[in-house]
Amino acid sequence: MSFAAKHGAKMKREGTARDRVENAFLRALFKALLALPYDWRVPLCGWVMTWIIAPLAGYRSRIRENLAMIMPDMPKDEVRRLMRRVPDNVGRTVIEAYSGEEFRQRAARSEVIGGGLAAAVAADRDKRPVIFVTAHFGNYEASRAAMTGRGYQIGALYRPMNNPYFNEHYVAAMASLGEPVFPRGRQGLGGMLKFLRGGGKLGMLVDLHIDDGAPLQFFGHTAMTALTAGELALKYDALLIPAYAVRLENGLDFRVILEDPIPHTTPEEMTQALNDSLEALVRQHMDQWFWIHRRWKPSRTRRT
Repeated sequence: MSFAAKHGAKMKREGTARDRVENAFLRALFKALLALPYDWRVPLCGWVMTWIIAPLAGYRSRIRENLAMIMPDMPKDEVRRLMRRVPDNVGRTVIEAYSGEEFRQRAARSEVIGGGLAAAVAADRDKRPVIFVTAHFGNYEASRAAMTGRGYQIGALYRPMNNPYFNEHYVAAMASLGEPVFPRGRQGLGGMLKFLRGGGKLGMLVDLHIDDGAPLQFFGHTAMTALTAGELALKYDALLIPAYAVRLENGLDFRVILEDPIPHTTPEEMTQALNDSLEALVRQHMDQWFWIHRRWKPSRTRRT
């Protein structure tokens, strides 16, 4: 999410001097922002991300490159708008995650709509596991916080960040919004499976490039996508519910959408349905998806 927080580490690595410097900068930034009232710190962090971090980290060029590949006919004015608005949303999301109880209470007041809500309530009554699949859209933690605020225990599957110094406090911030949290890979696998077998509810992200994922479609291009959510849903007879938190016009609050559960078919078909669901929502709110990610890697995949 930040220039220090690159996702996708396949193994734990030792921190470098650059990692320490980046972590120290971010810790100082967060400490200063957290001293401000919530309604000031959130837009201010959006501003810092837009005008300071994004240019230094190359986020603007990556947004422009992604849009040029996916929507080559987009007007230049709209591209420039998204080059500003996308980092703003990312910055707001970062500081919200570090705002702990203040953010959790705010997100807990979110309106929750969609057919997935009644399905989740029924599954809780029947002690059936649920997998809420979300994406780097709006604030992906707001949907979990909203359900936690309604009395549900929602675990989270996460991918550890490359910077080990940053990862330590990032995981602590995530856990403050609801536990348990499980790292991807062997370290968290056992606990996560036990949690699901016991009828637990798990939140996970579906929109990162995975080298060994399935070559599915997203915005008309091949996007290597993990099948984990669909495979777990089939293995443990879990509901698979697309869940999103749409940031509202005031930039501080959310509307949570729990879509109808994805029918159980095959992991590939179920995951493609998740990609289609996300694409439809992103098209409605182009500035709320994290276009800074390397979601498509044409050198490793081909357009189908």
